[in-house]
Amino acid sequence: MPANHFDIKGLTDAQVLASREKNGQNVLDYKKENSFLDALKSIAKEPMVILLLVASSVYFISGDVGDGFFLASAVVLVATISLYQDSRSRNALEKLKDFTQPKCKVIRNGEVVEIKSEDLVLGDSLMVEEGTSISADGEIIHSNDFSVNESILTGESLSVEKDQSKDDHFIYQGTAVAGGLAIATVTAIGNQTKLGAIGKSLEGIKEEKTPLEVQISDFVKKMVIAGAIVFLIVWAINYAQSLSVLDSLIKALTLAMSILPEEIPVAFTTFMALGAWRLMKMGIIVKQMKTVETLGSATIICVDKTGTITENKMSLAKLYLLSNQKITDAENINSDEEKDLIRLAMWASEPIPFDAMEVALHEVYQKTTSSDQRQAFKMIHEYPLSGKPPMMTHIFENEAKERIIATKGAAEALINVCNLNEVEKKQIEKAIQLLSSEGYRVLGIGETHFEGTQFPSKQQEFKFNFKGLIAFYDPPKKNIKKVLQDFYKAGILVKIITGDNALTTTAIAKQIGFKGYEKSLTGDELMALTDGELIQKVYDTNIFTRMFPDAKLKIINALKAKQEIVAMTGDGVNDGPALKAAHIGIAMGKKGTEIAKEAASLILMEDDLASMVDAVAMGRKIYTNLKKAIQYIISIHIPIILTVFIPLALGWLYPNIFSPIHVILLELIMGPTCSIIFENEPMEKNTMIQQPRPFTNTFFNWKELATSVVQGLMITAGTLTAYQFAVYNGLNEDSTRALVFSTLIFANVFLTLVNRSFYYSVLTTLKYKNNLVALIIGITLVFLACLLFIPPFTKFFGFQRLSLSAISISAGIGFLSVIWYELVKWKKRLSK
Repeated sequence: MPANHFDIKGLTDAQVLASREKNGQNVLDYKKENSFLDALKSIAKEPMVILLLVASSVYFISGDVGDGFFLASAVVLVATISLYQDSRSRNALEKLKDFTQPKCKVIRNGEVVEIKSEDLVLGDSLMVEEGTSISADGEIIHSNDFSVNESILTGESLSVEKDQSKDDHFIYQGTAVAGGLAIATVTAIGNQTKLGAIGKSLEGIKEEKTPLEVQISDFVKKMVIAGAIVFLIVWAINYAQSLSVLDSLIKALTLAMSILPEEIPVAFTTFMALGAWRLMKMGIIVKQMKTVETLGSATIICVDKTGTITENKMSLAKLYLLSNQKITDAENINSDEEKDLIRLAMWASEPIPFDAMEVALHEVYQKTTSSDQRQAFKMIHEYPLSGKPPMMTHIFENEAKERIIATKGAAEALINVCNLNEVEKKQIEKAIQLLSSEGYRVLGIGETHFEGTQFPSKQQEFKFNFKGLIAFYDPPKKNIKKVLQDFYKAGILVKIITGDNALTTTAIAKQIGFKGYEKSLTGDELMALTDGELIQKVYDTNIFTRMFPDAKLKIINALKAKQEIVAMTGDGVNDGPALKAAHIGIAMGKKGTEIAKEAASLILMEDDLASMVDAVAMGRKIYTNLKKAIQYIISIHIPIILTVFIPLALGWLYPNIFSPIHVILLELIMGPTCSIIFENEPMEKNTMIQQPRPFTNTFFNWKELATSVVQGLMITAGTLTAYQFAVYNGLNEDSTRALVFSTLIFANVFLTLVNRSFYYSVLTTLKYKNNLVALIIGITLVFLACLLFIPPFTKFFGFQRLSLSAISISAGIGFLSVIWYELVKWKKRLSK
């Protein structure tokens, strides 16, 4: 039906520009924090930065200006790296915001167009319908059985009916359309709206940290406390021995700096933000950072049938007339009775159709009718989709007061409200079974007559005449078989939750190789289960039909009670509660309602479930790579700590083998390795054939932590061996320091290569596509060469040029202290 049926033309393009020029954009503009200053404040509070500043000050006080300037420069460098990583993360998240911009429909130049909500202007004719979130305040000028949920403003959960004749004929930004359709003239936008006026309170709300963020934050805090305790102990011991405040302070600061794993929170933020950005480039919009964490743990995905498993390209396939018991192909509609069935089905649809079936009915009506009556009749009452099973009824009237009352819905619902004898019921049920078993979506069609204007409160109170059935075919998506197999291989169970009947759903499920198509459960059967029966029954059943919001929510909660990590797809208003309850709520970008998108934590832009396989893979990859990065940080920190502490504690010949400048050098090398190389690592080939990782309260299990600790101790053994080798061969302090430092750098390089996988060999991982590995390792080795062979650097850092044989020895020790883990990986592969 044309949009100008309501005689609303809306603004012209020139009027839109004039209104925007005068009144601005439809955005809530509150006091914004200066993100750059925030980042600087955050950096200033970092324990490592504080230690660097203290150490720099000590050097300046003691007259060692060169070292003081170097550490002051290191503060600037650390701050620059942190700001760069912070800006990368923020830029990635800002780009995501552009994609999650809500949209709305307006009438402009006499046509319905979809625009970004921020492009609304005062005076626009805003069209809102069931499932949309209202984008601005406005005054209703036309409505069909319109109701709104205003709980965001009033706290009242029940929906409110509104139309242009009532005292309250206004709509408000942020509220949700519960049913029907309305057109309103926009009266307020942005901060001038009712929501905008109270929105200042939103400024003080802080985002909660994710579980993984809390775990990492706790780990870093513990290390900071440990560093502080060790710092005080070492300072006290050294002061007791030397009675020099500044010298003992430098030694204590060196150790404290070596303990702090400040790269870990930077790595976490970078991985999560860039992970969300990578997902966005794949057409998957992540609205919350915690979703990136949870993706790799998903154990069950609950999917809708229509539009998720099927194409959502509803084409009318068959008609059944009760009067003659005849099933006809939609291409062969000839008789008046068949045309009349189509006519009634169209009148039972929305005047401006947005559902695929209703669009198809309008198109078939237009092709089969000799006289299009849509312009002549006006909807005077609407009963929205309701009941179990659901149905909907529309009442139209023309100027001559001729009335059409048409209904359509689940065939079982119509059987219950029609005047039918037992024979007719059996005939209809036989036709339903025949059509459904072939995979058709079946709807019943009926009509009734009613005089007067005091319509019943419920559509079920009418007594309808059953006219017939219409059957739609929505073919399965071409890639759905492969998508299901990918989920099954990844250890993820798939369950279908649909409003359709069991026969149709089972027929489609069988076609696509769906596991567990033999058993199904209806919404009413589910609600009748006791709490004791519910959890196991839901877990054992894979097809749920004739579902409604309460039943969907019960399924999600039952699976969660079974300790499953649940993802759920949805697109309608009724899916909102279940999407919100699921660990990962997935809305469809194209056919999803704004309410569904708002409730979901993830949006598939192309409505393609295959994207969800990619999302799970990306979630697993991000988590695995983050774990590799943090294991690397732990492994490489241990030798730094012990190489500083052991010579000092045991009174070896050169107790101050490393000073703060050497520790910060190592930190600057390690930072890019963990947050650049590992973040860019490709997914390992066995990632999607493993079972989902358990969603536990701990980031590492003891075995993984033990691996990192043992790797760190082996590197420590290597660096201390290099130390003793140098002393044994009579090398002076500078040469010993250069040999030990070089050994640590080589061990760092080999550890990076070995830890790219904790399962596959280094020969396999060398073939992985990650150009940054060669770049970062190349820069590291050039950096080491500069320190060893350029005299000003060598002298400043207290090194001495090493011979090629000494460099070979340090490289060999570094290699041996790491490469042993390849035997462990080899044993793992053998056992598999």
